[in-house]
Amino acid sequence: NSSVSFHIVQVFSNSDEALINKKLPKELLLRIFSFLDVVTLCRCAQVSKAWNVLALDGSNWQKIDLFNFQTDIEGRVVENISKRCGGFLRQLSLRGCLSVGDASMKTFAQNCRNIEHLNLNGCTKITDSTCVSLSKFCSKLRHLDLTSCVSITNHALKALSEGCRMLENLNLSWCDQIMSDGIEALSRGCTSVKALFLRGCTQLDDTALKHLQKHCPELMIINMQSCTMTALWFVCLAASFIHIACVFLRILEAARCSHVTDAGFTVLARVTDNTLVQLSIHCPRLQALSLSHCELITDDGIRHLSSSVCGQDRLQVVELDNCPLITDITLEHLKSCQRLERIELYDCQQVTRAGIKRIRAHLPEIKVHAYFAPVTPPPSVHGGGQRLCRCCVIL
Repeated sequence: NSSVSFHIVQVFSNSDEALINKKLPKELLLRIFSFLDVVTLCRCAQVSKAWNVLALDGSNWQKIDLFNFQTDIEGRVVENISKRCGGFLRQLSLRGCLSVGDASMKTFAQNCRNIEHLNLNGCTKITDSTCVSLSKFCSKLRHLDLTSCVSITNHALKALSEGCRMLENLNLSWCDQIMSDGIEALSRGCTSVKALFLRGCTQLDDTALKHLQKHCPELMIINMQSCTMTALWFVCLAASFIHIACVFLRILEAARCSHVTDAGFTVLARVTDNTLVQLSIHCPRLQALSLSHCELITDDGIRHLSSSVCGQDRLQVVELDNCPLITDITLEHLKSCQRLERIELYDCQQVTRAGIKRIRAHLPEIKVHAYFAPVTPPPSVHGGGQRLCRCCVIL
């Protein structure tokens, strides 16, 4: 505990002549101070002149989170910190610091050129000008959070794309002035982006995802919650899965995309065996795959998938409900997927109970969800002819 550490050493250090200052070399004291938080460092700086120098040494200020002081932090504080830390500072969180503006951030960018992680979440006075300063001075920036910086526009993204080409994680949630032109510029310049958060960016249109697919091959996470996008977004996503551009994609959140219609999912239903071939080649980390209502998928496509790296080592869930061309042969192929935990087979008319029992014998822990029509459908309870009654089976 840093507070306890402070009180312990304070007992032995009431002046520059204290025993601890005489016995311990400055290098060791600096090492001790490196474990202290911001508050404790500031307290140590008040103990003596010697400790003031040690506590305020830039090497102790590589990571700073000012969130707990957000009601007090003003621009001049950020400027003073930047002058003190200089090139030592790697991570800074100004989350919720409502008084920090562009002028202070320009001074910060000029002084702290090695900054890698910067959190400006909720800094509502920040505008494009800050991104221009970051672009000019902070080329090592990898993580940038601009959540709720509502004055940010396409101009900011164009600036970042020119000077911050190492960006890997960018949060633009609720920056509702961002449009697809800005995403295009960003994707062309920052090709190493792995995570992009676009929640509430309501002005984005269908072309934004096309640019990301084309220029950002390492993209792993996309969050588009509350983006009122059209069905074409899902068309683009379907295409992305069969290109190397999404080789690392693990998480996609599209909650509240209220404009997605049946047309988008109809396009997804055009997935074929070739899609599975591409998935087997380019998506070695795939863990769960839903092919519901993909009516062109056959046993051969599943064969390619099950024999791939992801099939052998990663695949845990396969949903094949309403795939009419799937037969028991698919289940034979899936036997090689040793990590498989669940298969959905609802309305797969060519899959039999015998086929399910065989895969259960090979993978005893697997859960298979299916239902079957009886050989002779029972008469209608109303006596008006016959109706098809399916029996649900969960094995």
